[in-house]
Amino acid sequence: MSPVSPVRIAGAAAHFGRDLDWCLARIAKLVGDARDAGAALLVLPDATLGGYLADLRHPDPEALPPALDPDDPILGKVAALAGEMVVCVGYCEADGDARYNAAACLHGDGVLGRHRKVHLPAGETAAYRAGDAFTAFDTPVGRLGMLIDYDKTFPESARSLALAGAEILACLSAWPASITNQAPRMSQDRQSRLFDLYDCARAAENQVVVVSSNQTGAMGGMRFLGQAKVVGPAGNILARTWAKAGLAVAEVAVAAELARARRVLSHLDERRPDAYKLGHAAERGPGGYPPGNVAERRPSADPLGHAGERDPGAYTLGHVAERHPGTDPLGHLGERRPDAGEPGGDVERRPGADPLGHLDERRLGAGEPGGHVGGRHAGADPLGDAGERDPGAYP
Repeated sequence: MSPVSPVRIAGAAAHFGRDLDWCLARIAKLVGDARDAGAALLVLPDATLGGYLADLRHPDPEALPPALDPDDPILGKVAALAGEMVVCVGYCEADGDARYNAAACLHGDGVLGRHRKVHLPAGETAAYRAGDAFTAFDTPVGRLGMLIDYDKTFPESARSLALAGAEILACLSAWPASITNQAPRMSQDRQSRLFDLYDCARAAENQVVVVSSNQTGAMGGMRFLGQAKVVGPAGNILARTWAKAGLAVAEVAVAAELARARRVLSHLDERRPDAYKLGHAAERGPGGYPPGNVAERRPSADPLGHAGERDPGAYTLGHVAERHPGTDPLGHLGERRPDAGEPGGDVERRPGADPLGHLDERRLGAGEPGGHVGGRHAGADPLGDAGERDPGAYP
């Protein structure tokens, strides 16, 4: 559980490139600024160490970010800079010949937690392999989970962490403005609106604190949005940087705010997981879309091409009573009705109930949908929303 007293939380909007020494100096400056602001938690952007891809559509294999081993000395240097603070940092992780878009949560004592990005947009699949799980872990500022970029597009990602007891979600991003549908003003940009929408929605639907960071500036042909923020458990933005570089800092009594948000309506405790059809798209049959490839559904049901990108095995979506201890402070566990259906079976939604096809984009395959939480441990779409689900990544 998080400390009873309020803590200051910071999300960073900043630019990072390929030069690791320069990146480390920028991190030192941001950590110092956060410490001066009294922050106990600092969330840095995705690809803090070595920068992001320069081209999402056709990444140059000779110009990828440097791949770092999980125990690379530079992570130790960031941990030393963190000291008593908790600092989340993004980097490209090497695992043999494989590369992962990864994040580490660091403290002066070492590594507190790790995450490998589960949902990869089309361009990233040429550079990285996908992770397969979402894991919550304890820190001095409370129980925390991490998401990287596109992960937060999928509700199951944040829900898995919330069910595992996460009170704070650190969302590390290198999220660009729209490449093919550029708006005259950033406030009118499609990706800018979605970035803010996802941050607020993931906080409100799970009644947790979200700390969202992002890159700024440009890399190759991409302009990054900035828009770092801290969001309360009611979906209310507590601090933000807008499009500028800097820190969004807010003081939050995490445990008290979560209890207040869940006092009357406790979303996690009032779910009915047996009524949710969370299986693979191919498992749906009569009453839903035709079985087989998601592309066989009626075209108008998925105009944005989101279907087929879920990974239903990475989401931990089981019964409330099986969640991490401490996720039910108000004692509502016994009031749910977990026997209204069969999770993981056919999605028998009525036609038209999901015009954007979001239900088909989860990644349910990294675990056992509906099972025990504790047992699972390009063109007009620059972020690659279409076709990237992996139904096996959500426990």
